[in-house]
Amino acid sequence: MRSAYDVIVVGGGHAGCEAGRASARMGLKTALVAMNLDMIGQMSCNPAIGGIAKGHLVREVDALGGLMGELTDAVGIQFRLLNTSRGPAVWSPRAQCDKKAYRVRMREVLEQEPNLRIVQAEVASLLMEEDEHKRRVRGVALRDGRSLHSHTVIITTGTFLNGLAHVGESKYTCGRNGEAPSVMLGDQIRASGLRWNRLKTGTPPRLDGRTIDWSQFQPQEGDRVPTPFSFLTERIERDQVKCYISHTTAATRDAILGGLSRSPLYSGDIEGIGPRYCPSIEDKFVKFPDKAQHQIFLEPEGLDTNEIYMNGMSTSMPVDVQEAMIASIPGLENAEMIRPGYAIEYDAIDPRELNHSLEVKAIENLFLAGQINGTSGYEEAACQGLLAGINAGCKVKGKPPLVIDRTAGYTGILVDDLITKGADEPYRMFTSRAEFRLHLRIDNADERLTPLGREVGLVTEERWHLFSRKQRQKQFLMEWLSGNRVNSASFPDFLQAADDRPLLSEWLRRPEAKISHIEKKLQERLCGVGLGEVIHGVLTTVETEVKYAGYIAQQERQISRLKASESRKIPMELAYDGIPGLSRETCEKLKSVNPGTLGQAGRIPGVTPAAIAVLDVYLSMTRNA
Repeated sequence: MRSAYDVIVVGGGHAGCEAGRASARMGLKTALVAMNLDMIGQMSCNPAIGGIAKGHLVREVDALGGLMGELTDAVGIQFRLLNTSRGPAVWSPRAQCDKKAYRVRMREVLEQEPNLRIVQAEVASLLMEEDEHKRRVRGVALRDGRSLHSHTVIITTGTFLNGLAHVGESKYTCGRNGEAPSVMLGDQIRASGLRWNRLKTGTPPRLDGRTIDWSQFQPQEGDRVPTPFSFLTERIERDQVKCYISHTTAATRDAILGGLSRSPLYSGDIEGIGPRYCPSIEDKFVKFPDKAQHQIFLEPEGLDTNEIYMNGMSTSMPVDVQEAMIASIPGLENAEMIRPGYAIEYDAIDPRELNHSLEVKAIENLFLAGQINGTSGYEEAACQGLLAGINAGCKVKGKPPLVIDRTAGYTGILVDDLITKGADEPYRMFTSRAEFRLHLRIDNADERLTPLGREVGLVTEERWHLFSRKQRQKQFLMEWLSGNRVNSASFPDFLQAADDRPLLSEWLRRPEAKISHIEKKLQERLCGVGLGEVIHGVLTTVETEVKYAGYIAQQERQISRLKASESRKIPMELAYDGIPGLSRETCEKLKSVNPGTLGQAGRIPGVTPAAIAVLDVYLSMTRNA
């Protein structure tokens, strides 16, 4: 077996799969090391991709040349575009997936990558070397005695580092339920001097769908016209399954509160901090005592299984209490539990130990991605894995890292938030974290990021050709709408303008005007100039940018101001203690992050605008001295 690689990826979850495929596609010899090859790409929790803001991340992964969007389009069994009652800035796609099919398809794609080798083994430790200047990684040692050497290593171990599962009074070590934890590597990282903490996540019970009385539930249909995740997917044409909605009852509440003393969350057994925005069902009843009921979604885990996911009922209560909770919901009186819910604690590194490329500051050539950095969710893991894979490749090639700033993508916001603010609880992406939401829409993710993916070598010729033609179509349509007036004779009565015959772009800004009303006319124009059939998503982008032109221009001005502050570099060796006017507390906060720019310094919690002004003046004085 080959023992020398350019990049080694530890872990086969969503971060690891994106990282391994990215570095391999960049032409680098890559090894992906996972404990169980049959679980590569496993959806440990709900087999759903996307959702509010998470859908934005998947579009960005796809725009850069990543995997998640294409795989979701291929194995999705229900598609919904969320937030459509609001503006396009917050529209987000979501898909329920076939869990088994996703995992199988992921393995197939990875095995077809010529530069990628998949190794089943447990990584026992990192191979390190140290001189008087810095520590650096040189590969990994496997538990079976083998060693793999490499220029760079990416750790994407998810919840496996010293993982500990809880079900009521029972607890046992594992990475996921039924899989071994990573203890030796976890202990080495604990001893490495990096700051770390314990986080916690959980999952709900799974039910046998044959034992559910479906007539008691409200069906939730998928969209009639599914919205794809990948820019390469023109349309999705397959039958979609139904999901179902229900609510907890007073009996559910009684069962939970009656067994609360046996909950590891409230007995003190669980030390890790759980996700604030995805609390367990027992947490919901304790923290929101005035809320009479909570929503529960029953979602299928695949087309060839009877297993049903109870979305909204994450729990670590004892099994007998879980059974009582389930039976308390109308329609589930006779439901059989296939798997109980459980909570899992795991080690995570303080992400302030990283720089924007996701390389560890104190250990050269070591990159971290996914839940080890304090995030939650497949989508947050995937975008980090893709970025870590790209930057490990750039490191090997001697090229500067790819850094996505906050104005270019939610991926940039996520990374900047992590390395600037840390993660005291599992980090989840929301659209509210973005300063420029109208600029960071799902429809223009390719415009923002595909050129970057092309530059680093991830974007294929097929994708680049499609992207280029889409941009030509968009430019032509924008110019045509701004240069032609409404011809009332060719418009339906309800679309006819008044006497002024406005420009089509002016007409499209009216609330009642939709670009779909003139889609046929626009298609004729595109064909007339040789640009062919309208590409999926072009009309949405054109309509959005015409209707919201004033707001977009305002955000562009704000983006220019932010970029000005980001351009003020802070020397990495700057001695904050010697700057007059900075308090000791501010100096400690600045030193803990060691920000690279004045803009990043301003986003550190507790660093005031006054302190930034002092720092700005000091940098100007020392630069001019």
